[in-house]
Parts: sequence; structure tokens; C-alpha cells
Amino acid sequence: MFDSDELDKIQSAKEDWESETAEPTLQRFGERKETFVTDTGSQEVDRLYTPDDVSNIEYQEDIGYPGEEPYTRGTYSTMHRGRLWTMRQYAGMGSPSETNERFSYLLDQGSSGLSMAFDLPTQMGYDSDAAMADGEVGKSGVAIDTLHDMETVFDGIPLDEVSTSMTINAPAAVLLAMYVAIGDQQGVDRAQLRGTIQNDIMKEYISRNLYIYPPGPSMRLITDIFAFCADETPNFNTISISGYHIREAGSTAAQEVAFTLGNGIEYVKAALDAGQDVDSFAPQLSFFFNAHNNILEEAAKFRAARRMWASIMDEQFDAENPKSKQLKFHTQTGGSTLTAQQIENNVVRVAYQALAAVLGGTQSLHTNGKDEALSLPTEESVRTALRTQQILAHESGAADTIDPLAGSYYVESLTDGIEEQAFEILEDINQRDGMLNAVKNQWVQRQIQDVAFERQQEIEEGERIIVGVNKFEVEQEAPEMDLEEVDPEQERRQVENLADVKADRDDSEVEATLAAVRDAARSDTNLMVPIIDAVKAYATVQEICDVLRDEFGEYQPGASLWAFSSDRAVSRVQAHTGPCAEPTELARGETV
Repeated sequence: MFDSDELDKIQSAKEDWESETAEPTLQRFGERKETFVTDTGSQEVDRLYTPDDVSNIEYQEDIGYPGEEPYTRGTYSTMHRGRLWTMRQYAGMGSPSETNERFSYLLDQGSSGLSMAFDLPTQMGYDSDAAMADGEVGKSGVAIDTLHDMETVFDGIPLDEVSTSMTINAPAAVLLAMYVAIGDQQGVDRAQLRGTIQNDIMKEYISRNLYIYPPGPSMRLITDIFAFCADETPNFNTISISGYHIREAGSTAAQEVAFTLGNGIEYVKAALDAGQDVDSFAPQLSFFFNAHNNILEEAAKFRAARRMWASIMDEQFDAENPKSKQLKFHTQTGGSTLTAQQIENNVVRVAYQALAAVLGGTQSLHTNGKDEALSLPTEESVRTALRTQQILAHESGAADTIDPLAGSYYVESLTDGIEEQAFEILEDINQRDGMLNAVKNQWVQRQIQDVAFERQQEIEEGERIIVGVNKFEVEQEAPEMDLEEVDPEQERRQVENLADVKADRDDSEVEATLAAVRDAARSDTNLMVPIIDAVKAYATVQEICDVLRDEFGEYQPGASLWAFSSDRAVSRVQAHTGPCAEPTELARGETV
């Protein structure tokens, strides 16, 4: 962007500034630290950035214009000037009726999308009356056993007027089938259904461990969803490829991008191997990233990810449809950054993280409640979190121009640096025969664990300041707080409701539809159609998942990722312990 003579003059002037202006001050006062690095430590931060730091950038090729390749400046041409991002607040209160109440409250308060959290048994494909579910029903989200529960959740909520994101992975096909069935009940054309299922099993193998089946069958379920939605629900996003949990587990920003895009590459390959055309399913792919505290690094991360995905889809997969190259993403503020100490500080953290997401051009945003380090957020905390987004949208000016940080010498340098590091990691993954093998051999997990260990050491040794935790502490008793609590009676009521549904349904119809699911699993028939029939017959989540367990087996930790197991006993129930994370809603009409 600058000619060589001008760059020489700038470099010479910078050297003069360093020796004549900066050096005397440095000799007298020094700087706060010997070395400055980005929040994740992946890049060293120079004292000053000039055009010389971005001398290799070609504007049209590397930055360009929003809505045009390489999409560095945004996926859509008008971005937030045309339409604000979808404002989401994650909800999933113990019982279906409580979740319905919270959804109605959020819509009344101005939320523009619903995001659904499920309890641990549902995420693992178990019903509320299963022995494995004892003590966990409704604890980390809503318990969904049958279509009756989904009917209760969406009572009075027309699906042609809302978009819904569902944080569900291993049993994603079953929950999507229930949502489609609710739309059918309401008379909503399937093409009008809008939302996202997370449906990202690779991330579960890497960081959360909420998997059921081995990768082979899991990929088959995912690609069946791709094909079904391309034909039936074209405005519903089929997957939310999640870097959020990777970052929560401890990764750097560059690792978050690399491992997330690496997972995306695996999903694209799986769909192509299943005979699908890249431009038929790729426009419905979406992504899900974390937003941490370093505003400029995070904004640069989002810009780099967009540019990288456009390049990957173009060069590796020969995508022709521009929508296939557009990285559309949801952002959630960083749950792992929230602290139990001085809990009001979390409001500030969330606001800065939300600003980073908006400056980076997110399509959808969830802001955590200040109390999520301790419990599910209260109604008051949820309102404050939503108001944070609304103030950002309507009072801050951050959404008034597109990609306002573009051209910053520092931000463009950060963007290039994250892209370079992330591509280097992807090349390392390629040398290990792809992401599946890198996960199978625990290489990806070790990379994240090494960074997490190093960061924790920095906190304990005081090298990394966490306000209110290892510096600026106060000695006072913890204030009494109104924390959200789950009614201990709800599990009993949920189990009773499930028994009532089972007593009222047509058992012969349930058996017939489950047999059809089994037949489809044994063939190459798309599983979504028989699963929809099964949920409409009020087959339970576990009944459907058990059929697939019998046919596909369960993934056993420490065994080959491709190994099947006939043992249906599950010996571990592990979950993300920070604030739950949601998938993204990215239908074009909703988000720009």
C-alpha cells in the first residue's frame, strides 16, 4: 500500500524517533514490562507500529471490501449498518415450562434469537428416568425426553417468527427432528425454519467429551443432516463448528482458529466423501468463536478466520458459490475469564469482550451473565447481559461503520500474524494425516493442555494479572447473592411426565418407527426422515439413541477413534464446567 521510497522515509523517521525521543524517556523511566505479548502470548507486541509493519499487504487482495473476497472486512456488504447482529441469551431452565417462561421473558426484553441449553442426560442421549440421569436432570439446561417436552418449550412461540439455536451435538439429529416436528405441528413451512444446531462432534472429542458414537458413524449423522437440511430447511444452519470450547480449554487465539477450521475441513471432506456437492451444503456451515479480554487481538482473530476460510474453500475444495466461502460466525463472551471474586468485575469483562466481537464483525452474540462462574444466570443477570449488547449497538457507535479497525498498522499486523500462525498449525495437522488422526493421537489435546498449564502458572506466579484474583484483591466477606437454583422436585416431576407420555402413546407405532430408524442405520438411507417419524410417535431421546448405540457402538476413550464397542454402559459423564456455550443463528435475513 506504500511505495518503497515512502517506506524508507518512514523507517528512517522511526529510527530517529526511537533514538532521539523514545530512548531518553526509556532511560529515565523504562516501561511497565520487559516484553509485551498478546493475551494468549502468541505474538510479541512491538512498542510502535508503522506502515513498515504492513508493507507486504495488498489492499485489494488481503483486505478488500465487505461482502467480497477475501471477506476480511465482513461477510456481508452492509454488515451492522444494514442490520445488527442477532442478540442471543442462552437459556435452558431445568423444566420445559421454566424454559418457556425464560424464552418469553427474553423475547419481551428485546432478544432477537433464542438459544437452548440442554441438561447433561439429554446431551448424552439419556432420558430423565435413566439410572445415568439420577441427580443431573435439569441441572445444566432443560431436560428434553420426548416431543411433548419440546411442545411445552415452544408453547405460544411461533417458529416462523423466531430463530432458535440448540447446543446439542451427539444427539443433534434427534433434537433437530423434534424442532422440525414442532414446526410441522404449527403449520410452518420447513423452509421458514431458522436457527442452528451445534452438531460439532470433533470439538467434543477434543475438549468437552460429550460424545456417544465413534467418529465414523458420527460423521455419517452429520452429513445426513447436511443433506436433509439442504433440501428441507435451507435457512437452518446445519452445524456450528465450535472454537469456543477449544479456547475455554486453554488454547491460544491462533490455535482456536486453526483447530476450528481444521474441524471444518474434516466436515467438508466427510460430506464430499458422502457424495454431496460442496456448494449444496457449504452455505449452511457456520462457526462459533470465543471472545476474550484482549480487544484488538480478538478482533484481528475474527478477521483472519474469515480470510482463511475463503482461501480454504476456494483453493482446497473448489467452491464456486460465494456463500460457500463466507465464514459466518456466532460469538460468546469468555466463560473461563469470569471470576467468583469481585463478581461485578465480570460485567466489565463481558462488555469489553462483546465490543471485540462487534468490532470483529460477528453475526450473532451471546453475552454471559456476571454470575455464571457460580450458577445459571438469574433473570437480573441475563437482563444486564442483554442490555450490554443493546448499549453497544445503540449508544457506543461501534456498529456505525464497517470494520472500523481496518488499516490500523497494529490490527492489520495482528491479523496477518494470527493467519500465519494458524496456517502453520494447519500444515502441522496435515503432516499428521488430518485433524481426525491428530485428535486420535492426542496431539491436538496436548497442544491445548500445554498452553493452559503455562497460563495457569503465569497466574499463580503473578506474571498474568487477573483483577480481583491475584491483584487488587479486597478482604471482605462474599456478599449474599441471589443465585439461580434448580428446584430439587423438578426431577421427580420430569420423570412422572415422561411416564405419562409413555402411557398415552401408541406403543406399536413407536416400535415401528424405531425399527425404521434401525433399518436406515444399517443402510445408506438418510436417517433424518425416520428419526422425525419416531419423534412424532413420541419415541424418547434415549430410545432413538439406543437404537443407534446398538448399530454404531460407542466411542471408548483411549481406544481407536474408529473402534466400535457393543458395550452400552457408559463409564464417564464429563461436562464443560464453565458457562454453557451456544451455537449460532446465521440465516441471512436475521443477522446483518
